[in-house]
Amino acid sequence: MEQLHAHEVLHMMEGNSYSEASLKEAIIRKFGAEQRFYTCSASDMNAEELIVFLKQKGKFMPTETGFTVDITKKCDHK
Repeated sequence: MEQLHAHEVLHMMEGNSYSEASLKEAIIRKFGAEQRFYTCSASDMNAEELIVFLKQKGKFMPTETGFTVDITKKCDHK
């Protein structure tokens, strides 16, 4: 299975608010439990590993009910 760039998840998150658990569920529902993801500096991550990575990189911003994507912190390449 080909890995997907994390941009796919960041775009999915736009306009929505998540907890870590609900984001993991949404990723699995949309892309499948076996899907692996890559970024500019990491690869072969499952949904849970990707969430931890994106959180550590400051890609999320808080909302009243959890967090959403901070689209200003998205890299511009694939």
